[in-house]
Amino acid sequence: MEIEKDILDRANAWLTPVFDNKTQEAVKEMISSSPADLKESFYKNLEFGTGGMRGVMGVGTNRINKYTLGKNTQGISNYLHQQFPGQQIKVVIAYDCRHNSNTLAKTVADVFSANGIKVYLFSDLRPTPELSFALKYLKCQCGIVLTASHNPPEYNGYKVYWEDGGQLVPPQDGEIINVIEALEYAEIKFQPDEKLIEYIDKEVDDAFIKSSIENASFNTPAKDKENLNIVFTSLHGTSIKLVPPTLAKAGYTKVHIVPEQAEPNGDFPTVKSPNPEEPEALSMAVALADKLNADIVVGTDPDCDRLGVAVRNNDGKMTLLNGNQTMVLMTHYLLEKWKTQGKIDGKQFIGSTIVSTPMMMELASAYDVECKVGLTGFKWIAKMIKDFPQQKFIGGGEESFGYMVGDAVRDKDAVAATLLICEIAAQAKAKGSSVYKELIELYAEFGFYKEYLVSLTKKGISGLQEINQMMVDLRENPLKEIYNERVVMVEDYQSSIAKNIMTGEEEMMTIPKSNVLIYYLEDGTKICARPSGTEPKIKFYFSAHLPLDRAENAAAVEKQLDDKIKEIISELNLS
Repeated sequence: MEIEKDILDRANAWLTPVFDNKTQEAVKEMISSSPADLKESFYKNLEFGTGGMRGVMGVGTNRINKYTLGKNTQGISNYLHQQFPGQQIKVVIAYDCRHNSNTLAKTVADVFSANGIKVYLFSDLRPTPELSFALKYLKCQCGIVLTASHNPPEYNGYKVYWEDGGQLVPPQDGEIINVIEALEYAEIKFQPDEKLIEYIDKEVDDAFIKSSIENASFNTPAKDKENLNIVFTSLHGTSIKLVPPTLAKAGYTKVHIVPEQAEPNGDFPTVKSPNPEEPEALSMAVALADKLNADIVVGTDPDCDRLGVAVRNNDGKMTLLNGNQTMVLMTHYLLEKWKTQGKIDGKQFIGSTIVSTPMMMELASAYDVECKVGLTGFKWIAKMIKDFPQQKFIGGGEESFGYMVGDAVRDKDAVAATLLICEIAAQAKAKGSSVYKELIELYAEFGFYKEYLVSLTKKGISGLQEINQMMVDLRENPLKEIYNERVVMVEDYQSSIAKNIMTGEEEMMTIPKSNVLIYYLEDGTKICARPSGTEPKIKFYFSAHLPLDRAENAAAVEKQLDDKIKEIISELNLS
């Protein structure tokens, strides 16, 4: 295989004394014997996406390594000095269970300290939401977490948070990227100033647990907490550090941890994917729940920002809830508690995303609060909190199994969310109900909304080209009819145009541009196409709904919705 000149030029730049001998030897090896790997490693610079920067670990500009992360950190250091001149700048750094996370975190700390910046570095792995909390608690200007969330074991990543506790958003992210791109690798300052690096742990842990309990506890009697039988799995990730202590401190005594998955391990040996969105990931926890007759199963992803939940249905069988279902359950519960406490006066809001269930809008309307809808990613919900200080944020989430309770943490937070779903479960059980029954009652009140996700993996350069072509085809040859229902509206977030197909009228949308297309059918069915910002995937989201006259008919209505979504998926050749 012939190596393209621009790829070879980029690779040769890594054969200079700026890079260590091990790196140079790896590049030489790829040039001589692995041209395909060389191309994948050097064909572009690793980019910031929906959830920061994620990539395969290895040598090259398109890989996670000490040089790509060092360059990021040097650029951010320069930007911090521009933004906060004359101040003692402080940053906090956390990392997860992935291979090399601890050494990469120390590299990042070294570069910041070499630039005269005070660094708080967690002494061991910690959940991502604790990083967001710690940033504000320690009054830092910036925070970094080394994580690739639920991506495969060969990945790692780098997420950047700002002084409000939320991730970077436009235009600031673009400004920082421009500073990073203007740097040469030779400009990275790797030599640390150790006296500027301070290790942190218990004090911040205790404060975070206290805050989580204050935000996600709602006067559940002690006997009801003790009566809830919980199975929890950390899926080999960071949540083992904080979720069990938080539940214990909150008064939950029957917490059974899946022992085979309790030890942090970047290989994630017991699962195909450490992603609670995947039913298989919770199979061991569900098996333990059946053995122990548990009421609820909770599993979190490696960096503890997403949670998967399983509960017993009306037949007593453990049933996995999807992210939209846990989101509406938790949001409704919070709204009801706020209403009971007399805290709703029209100045509150909940948050959601354009690919999540429209049922969130129904909940907001029923409780006289606003539902703000943004692009995928909790950085946009955090931005809502920052942009609308006159309104109080109650809670919000997205379909991909993330939820945020209040504004103490400005990112999805599986610590507080785990406690919240246990509160819901304990109170439901105490009154002779269940989480599942509560969900069905919501469907009876607001309509039965059913969502489904099809995620197609397309790896490498060819995969990226295929994903791009699929989006081009959907734009240039828009669907006109699906499942015998006419398309009535198309929202194109790349052009910011919403077009009424029936009238031809176009309206400009105010949400920031993104490579997303949403089709709406006559009956209200919603179909969305979106390339992932963190994985080599293109995702198709489906949402359909029907009225539910009474809870007893839920199974029949759900089957109707499932059958309809399956037919649409088949018609679109996505099955």
